[in-house]
Amino acid sequence: MQPKNNTRSELNLSFAKYLLLGVFVFSIFTNLLMLVGPLFMLQVYDRVLASGSEATLVALFVMVGALYAIMAILDAARGGLLARVGARLEERLQERVLTASLHRAVFSSERAKAPKGLADLDTIPRTLASPVTLALFDLPWAPVFFAALFIFHPMLGWLGIAGGVLLLIITVANQLLTSRRFADYNAKASHARMLAEQGRRASETVCSQGMRGAFVGRWTKLRHEATERNIGSSDLSGVFTSFTKSFRLFLQSGMLAMGAWLVLQAELTPGAMIAGSIILGRALAPIEQILGQWRSVQGARSAWVSLKQLLDTTPPLAEHVALPIPQARLTLSNVAVRAPGAATPTLTGVSCTLEPGTALGIIGRSASGKSSLSKTLVGLWRPVGGEIRLGGARLDQYDPETLGGYIGYLPQEVMFFTGTIAENIARLAEEPDDAAVVRAAKAAQAHDLILSLPQGYDTVIEGGPTELSGGQRQRVALARALYSDPQLLILDEPNSALDQEGSHALNKVIKSMKEAGKLIIVTTHRPDALSALDRLMILEGGAMVAEGPVKDIVKAMMSKLPNAGKVPTPQNAAKDEAPSQEAISHAQ
Repeated sequence: MQPKNNTRSELNLSFAKYLLLGVFVFSIFTNLLMLVGPLFMLQVYDRVLASGSEATLVALFVMVGALYAIMAILDAARGGLLARVGARLEERLQERVLTASLHRAVFSSERAKAPKGLADLDTIPRTLASPVTLALFDLPWAPVFFAALFIFHPMLGWLGIAGGVLLLIITVANQLLTSRRFADYNAKASHARMLAEQGRRASETVCSQGMRGAFVGRWTKLRHEATERNIGSSDLSGVFTSFTKSFRLFLQSGMLAMGAWLVLQAELTPGAMIAGSIILGRALAPIEQILGQWRSVQGARSAWVSLKQLLDTTPPLAEHVALPIPQARLTLSNVAVRAPGAATPTLTGVSCTLEPGTALGIIGRSASGKSSLSKTLVGLWRPVGGEIRLGGARLDQYDPETLGGYIGYLPQEVMFFTGTIAENIARLAEEPDDAAVVRAAKAAQAHDLILSLPQGYDTVIEGGPTELSGGQRQRVALARALYSDPQLLILDEPNSALDQEGSHALNKVIKSMKEAGKLIIVTTHRPDALSALDRLMILEGGAMVAEGPVKDIVKAMMSKLPNAGKVPTPQNAAKDEAPSQEAISHAQ
């Protein structure tokens, strides 16, 4: 059953409609209470000063103080509600966004790009809780203030509307002229961050190969380009913001001037003149505030679009019927594989059947498709043709998390997470099984190695540990692959960093898995890793050219060598059970 791509229901705020309704209601009363100041000024000028009544002044002042206290409470309440809307949105989407980001990194050609999903998810709640969002809630109430100006005098109302329309035009122009520059800045800055992260991960290569100057130069160039676009966008946005602020002050002065002229014409009272200027400032304040924080608005809009694109292209994982633990039988039927982002398949025509207790070796030249096949067998990539069945069911019929427990995988590039060795072997389980951790380490022949470390299984390692050698890392990673007692173990170049002792330990692992009736698939360039294998597959040019028992495949390869006609010596005869270096080199 495939899930529906319901991004519209995922990326909206309907789940917080009651909180937003509360913000809306509080905004009604907050904006109405904004009239307290102008009305107080009107009463002071037109009643208190005219009557000379101190009691009236005191009563008005006490009432104004109480109303302002209520306004402060309501304003703080709506700010708190918006903060909770952002928090609920983040809590609701954080797992979905992280899962989608991981999915995008594996199943798309954008793996090398800097992940933005979680950063975008941080941006939206932060903007929701900022004053600019409250300004957006206040903006619809501007007509109320303009209507109040019309009550005082139509000329004041039309002057206010003209000023408001001009500020709205400036807002639209700001959006049209700065959005492209802001997007260019984000792209350049993201590229620079990605390059810096790549340099950090490859710091040994950069520093040891004389690349530091070139690397820093390239990064500096990207940062310079990003800074130029940022300055251009900031300058233009600053011009609009400064003009808006100055124009609002000028417009308030113009309102005072027109009010004074109307007072002189006996068409307006002095109190209404002052109140009109204050009301106009309040009507235009949201527009000015939005323009002043336009970068935040643009950032939130960009984050929203980016999140929508991420969720659109990576729908939720399908729900699967729970299947029983599969039998260790693997069937590949005319499998074709295409790498994410590639136009043509990288591997075609792969067919074979592996029975329980079988160990298959896959050899071939570089770029022949060995790693592509490994990634497909563990479910990282999906075949574009044919099918793969484990225990009778296609791989895509298993829940991905469950399938990960049935298949152990040792990739070429070993990565760990910050934590103890035990936690890494236990695959970051919240409640790791200590007995299973030790059992997996012993099965990987890594138990004694781990005990020799300063804190043993409790030794803390970072994401890129330096305290473990390449061979040690691979043996610990092999223990992680064995933690769930998998039915199928896939080893992608497992002995690339192993010494003779490590290779011997690897052969023991393969032998014990075979004895337990499990399946093992090994891709390798080294012939010594094939001595414990039963079958051999040869890939060439993205296609399977041979597959069968090791002895038969090696004999077929030997018959194609230039010295195939030589009479075998006793020494050669003794080696017939294992592939020769010459035969493997010929195949590769």
